[in-house]
Amino acid sequence: MKSAREGTNMQRKIALVASNAPAAEEAEAELRPLYDFVDLHEADMLIALGGDGFLLHMLHQLLDQRRSLPVFGMNRGTIGFLMNEFRVEGLLDRIAAARPFLIHPLSGDITTISGERHILPAINEISLLRETRQAAKLEVLINEKMMLEELACDGVLVSTPAGSTAYNLSANGPILPLDSAMLALTPISPFRPRRWRGALVPESTSIRFNVREGAKRPVSAVADQREIRDVKTVLVTTDRSRPLTLLFDPDQGLDERIAMEQFIV
Repeated sequence: MKSAREGTNMQRKIALVASNAPAAEEAEAELRPLYDFVDLHEADMLIALGGDGFLLHMLHQLLDQRRSLPVFGMNRGTIGFLMNEFRVEGLLDRIAAARPFLIHPLSGDITTISGERHILPAINEISLLRETRQAAKLEVLINEKMMLEELACDGVLVSTPAGSTAYNLSANGPILPLDSAMLALTPISPFRPRRWRGALVPESTSIRFNVREGAKRPVSAVADQREIRDVKTVLVTTDRSRPLTLLFDPDQGLDERIAMEQFIV
């Protein structure tokens, strides 16, 4: 058995977690007899087996615990855009050679019609979505300056570079290089103004959405997988105080994957 505390320059204590998907559980069963993993609370590094959704779940768990562990994901899910290829052999050497990518999550400061306040992090995007058949009507402010007095739409989202190939891309938003330090502001099925197709803003920008006619046209806010309904206002900023680190094989960097996505037809 190889110790997960050995074989790297850092002599890291490595934890292994897996989603409940059969392929991920089978991969975990293959790896555990071969390496001496530690419990998650003792670890200074994490290996995640599953898909992108499971990786996001684990990253949010780290954010909630205010822990900053590098994460090496291996794909045992469907897409696996944020994951490395699953291989049993040479795992410790791969980790030692892995390239780190720093991700700064978004922070959504959300106030509901009833006055409740929620602050939620997001790694991919923060979305505002209509709750009923009626279009949402939103004010859009950039750094507290009114830019759109009324955006009538199914919704709108703010995406990080890491999330720009997810929901943002499905909504015809731009793909952002990982080192761009930009955010994509992308409308979802906009009705008015008809010609507005979104904007790119520096990640230091604050973006505020005020919901108009919220009682008649209720809107929910979704930060990755967490939803708050009947919102009144949402302030989106970048939280640089809680960076996350993803590790990639040298030939499978996230920046290369994002670049290649722009040429898929």
